[in-house]
Amino acid sequence: MEWWQLLKVKPEIVEIILAAEEKTSEIRQGFHATCLFNQARVLKAFQELKISDECFNSNEGYGYNDYGREKLEALFARIFQGEEAIVRPHLVSGTHTIYTCFRGLLRPGDRLLSITGKPYDTLYRAIGYKSEGEEGGLLEWGISFNSIDLDDFNLLDDDSILMNMLDEPTRVVFIQRSRGYNPYRSSLTVEEIGKLIKKIRHFNPDVTIFVDNCYGEFVERQEPLEIGADLIAGSLIKNVGGGLAPTGGYIVGNKKCIEKISDAISAPGLGKELGAFIINKRLFYQGIFMAPHLTAEALKGASLFAAALDSLGYQVDPRFDQKRGDIVQAISLKNKEELKKICQAVQSASPVNAHITPVAGKTAGYNDLIYMAAGTFVQGASGEFSADAPLREPYTVYIQGGLTYEHMLLGLAAVLESILQV
Repeated sequence: MEWWQLLKVKPEIVEIILAAEEKTSEIRQGFHATCLFNQARVLKAFQELKISDECFNSNEGYGYNDYGREKLEALFARIFQGEEAIVRPHLVSGTHTIYTCFRGLLRPGDRLLSITGKPYDTLYRAIGYKSEGEEGGLLEWGISFNSIDLDDFNLLDDDSILMNMLDEPTRVVFIQRSRGYNPYRSSLTVEEIGKLIKKIRHFNPDVTIFVDNCYGEFVERQEPLEIGADLIAGSLIKNVGGGLAPTGGYIVGNKKCIEKISDAISAPGLGKELGAFIINKRLFYQGIFMAPHLTAEALKGASLFAAALDSLGYQVDPRFDQKRGDIVQAISLKNKEELKKICQAVQSASPVNAHITPVAGKTAGYNDLIYMAAGTFVQGASGEFSADAPLREPYTVYIQGGLTYEHMLLGLAAVLESILQV
């Protein structure tokens, strides 16, 4: 018996998947090669730092002299080529992690400049616009914010405008590697980020360049710190958690940045010396060890989705044979009914809560109603196979993550059956 017979998948669906697999065979080999390189990098860091099982022990109280926490942060710093790192379960999401970085780096009178357009929905609210945001955002602390679309920044060659944009009071330049929920831009490769950094440094060599690295870790053989960024940050329940980390966020960068952010995490003068890991740390260590493999599996699955949906006439970004900057696959749909069907199909193909039907609902940090299909072992973990879709035009679904390529293939079968109704 074959898998499609076990799941009663129609022959027409199987044909589409097999054709997509054939198209992406060479692409998958490329992802494997990148995974092998990154796995070697991670393994070498574990060995050089002499990670031992005593690093996994929990800690209580203030968390002073937490040997395992210090080793974990040294591990992240070495893997991502930074001077220091902060890796904590107390950081509840990517947005919380990034906002904490802003609070540490920026002071009243400073300006934050995003050169990749309006940030991701939840982060834009945290910046504090009255019409869309919350009290306590950056604007209330006397920190100004400006943004420019990525295409406009790339095309802009007027020295006076760029100088004015990047000069005082701009203190931090923000680059969002992933597209977020923006259907009009693609995620950024490390090479593209490097070009942006070079342009920024030409006009202001001293400004802090901060890359939101969510969804992009281990997609390529280099990370943003290696090509000139000062700081990167992200969530532990995406790529770097390897499907195992139960919660948390990470920040890696130069020593000056990390010192400032440490005070924002705890309190001025306390820094990163405090912060008890009251849970066993094994899953955090094992997660970062598994992360290159999880990322490669997600990339293989994303390219399969792209090839299959493209063959049916759907607009996909990136296409199956395009270079990828992150693990997210965007698919443009005809209407909101298709969007609903795909999200429900993803949920139905999940190992957890497959019997639950997702509906578009109000979620903290978002202005639009949003589908979040995620039958995941860790709640909301977008390193696992999941789908997000804001209920707004143009109707676009974002397929994310995947613990295994095989699960994503089975999920694709469910998605195809839902939209083709064969």
